[in-house]
Amino acid sequence: MPRTIALVEDDKAIRENYIIALRAQGYTVHAFGDRPSASKAFENSLPDLAIIDIGLVDEMEGGFLLCQQLRQLSQTLPIIFFTARDNDVDTISGFRMGADDYLTKDISMAHLLARIAALFRRTDLLSTPSQQSEQIRLNHLLVDVSRMTVSWKERPVALTVTEFWMLHAIIKRPGHVKSRQQLMDESQMVVDDSTITSHIKRMRKKFVQLDPDFDHIETVYGMGYRWQS
Repeated sequence: MPRTIALVEDDKAIRENYIIALRAQGYTVHAFGDRPSASKAFENSLPDLAIIDIGLVDEMEGGFLLCQQLRQLSQTLPIIFFTARDNDVDTISGFRMGADDYLTKDISMAHLLARIAALFRRTDLLSTPSQQSEQIRLNHLLVDVSRMTVSWKERPVALTVTEFWMLHAIIKRPGHVKSRQQLMDESQMVVDDSTITSHIKRMRKKFVQLDPDFDHIETVYGMGYRWQS
């Protein structure tokens, strides 16, 4: 079945251009021009991936609200912010809310399509049957790579796709430092250092919410991050 993409963009001309481009790649596209119509549709059914502008009609933060709604409905649904707002505050806010990617509208269509394909490659593991689960256990941490699930002290940790692969990169060799470039390579994304930092902080926060004493993801300043048992 074709992948379903929700496109939330209030500029009609931009929206129509991207509908054509995405459909030409074989995707099924459900397009929305404002937050309320998209929100109502998401309550009924979820797409396979969402592309969301931040400012929607008269709602300057409408896209952020949609992202929060989607994250409440699904922790693994890939979400891309696609916006003209190119500043650190919005970028970091977007990642803190659980987006998997943040792209500005000055990128090429080929770049956008590549980012979409990369997110779908990462989520394919969720639906790929595996006769034997690949698991990593480090004391209280259990990561099922085949099913992309994480638990801490037998309680599930709801990570986004990007957060999962960053954690996976860190725990493969406990005690060894993973540079920011290595984290980007293994999670198949190209971002700046502040975005990596935002993902790590959000990931840590999810563990701390389950266990206030959690301190196993260590920042090695000037080098990267490592898992400390």
